[in-house]
Amino acid sequence: MRRLTRRGLLQWIAVSTATGLLAACRQQEATPGGATAPATSPTTAAPTPTKAATPSPAAAASPTVVASPTPAGPKELKILQWSHFVPDSDKWFDAFVQKWGQDNNVTVISDHINYADIPARAAAEVSAQSGHDLFAFGFPPAQYEPEVVPLNDLIAEFKKEYGDPYPLLERSCYNPKTDTWFAFMDFWAADPINYRIDLFQQVGGNPDTWQGILEAGRQLKQMGNPIGIGFSPEIDTGMAMRAIMWGFGTSIQDENGKIVINKPETIEALNYARQLFQEAETEEVLAWDAASNNRFLASGRGSLILNAISASRTIEGTYPDLAPNIGLAKVAAGPVDRRGCAHWYNCFVIWKFSPNVDLAKQFLKDLVANYRDKFLASKFYDIPSFPKAVADWQELVKNDPNAKPTDKYAVLATAPEWTVNVGWPGYMNAAEAEIFDLWIINDMFTKVATGQAEPQAALNEAEQKINDVFKKWRDRGLI
Repeated sequence: MRRLTRRGLLQWIAVSTATGLLAACRQQEATPGGATAPATSPTTAAPTPTKAATPSPAAAASPTVVASPTPAGPKELKILQWSHFVPDSDKWFDAFVQKWGQDNNVTVISDHINYADIPARAAAEVSAQSGHDLFAFGFPPAQYEPEVVPLNDLIAEFKKEYGDPYPLLERSCYNPKTDTWFAFMDFWAADPINYRIDLFQQVGGNPDTWQGILEAGRQLKQMGNPIGIGFSPEIDTGMAMRAIMWGFGTSIQDENGKIVINKPETIEALNYARQLFQEAETEEVLAWDAASNNRFLASGRGSLILNAISASRTIEGTYPDLAPNIGLAKVAAGPVDRRGCAHWYNCFVIWKFSPNVDLAKQFLKDLVANYRDKFLASKFYDIPSFPKAVADWQELVKNDPNAKPTDKYAVLATAPEWTVNVGWPGYMNAAEAEIFDLWIINDMFTKVATGQAEPQAALNEAEQKINDVFKKWRDRGLI
């Protein structure tokens, strides 16, 4: 694997910017989103970043980079991924792609699209059996296992080169039923508590536990600074409700894939969430999209959200007076455990229709070989799945000279301890993916929080839907 020198890559960035080969710098997220609306390619309209938004499956992604080969022979690699919530990460990636294409005599087409459009684009490419060679999801695409190239050999090479990955990689991208690595997650993003230090100090509060958030939230709401955790059909709500469930000792499935959600601990989690909504929040959270909580915190009115660090990074760039008052904390602990989702699972797949499987694998190997620079360009957002790929990342986050205070992001070093896969304590699977996409857990919590259903009735309804989804995928042999 070839590693580009930092000096060489910086030279390429400068040259590419001067000649206009790179995409125009996307606007720094104006409303922190996963920190706000993720940027799109210059020729693509920028829709609101919410999974509930209507995607456009027929719209083609605009290529942000085309790196032409030397005359020695035609080779082509097509890559599609999201428009990163930290735009500097995309700028680094696009410069890397150009240099890699030149070095390897490959024409590389690298497309960035709004993450809300990724599911529709994936479905369209599979239906057409044509599109990109490498396709990056923001969520483990277990349901697409029959359509992708198994990556068992690639993962074995990575393990030989870098040692063991974080357990999150295997739990997210490996199917023990079929013994198949259906994706490679080059990075994941932590999902810590983002909160107003000054406001919590005023009420003597501590966001370390879910109970502490509720107690402080009651007072903060009276001050006009409510808690900002969504109760709506969008991804941040899905992540937050799972964190609450895990904290109270419950989950959808157990470690063996058996459905176990209908138990007293789930009722306790639902009762807690009802209190949180009614006593510490406002009804606006019922209509939120995936960027709303970030806008809420950036407005100065919100006191706490659960989100990736792109929220605080955006505030640093757009509201510098507010930034020092934004603190980060581990996901809150419940009475039983402290667990939370990753905010982003960057999962690359190689479609079976790709004519460039070996080339795609080589690109991923070379990308990981340069991951320290990518981690820095992402401003600590892109945590590597193989820790030895950026051996000092947990030290780097403890000292950011541009942050106030400089150790603001130190809590990220603890994220591997409390970040788990969707589907925990079992493996991610196609059923868990569909349950997330259908907002079954979101809907259960929202019905209880708003008084539309009693906890047991809402739980029974959700369990039936979950049973139906699991049966479908068991019948298909994937779980």
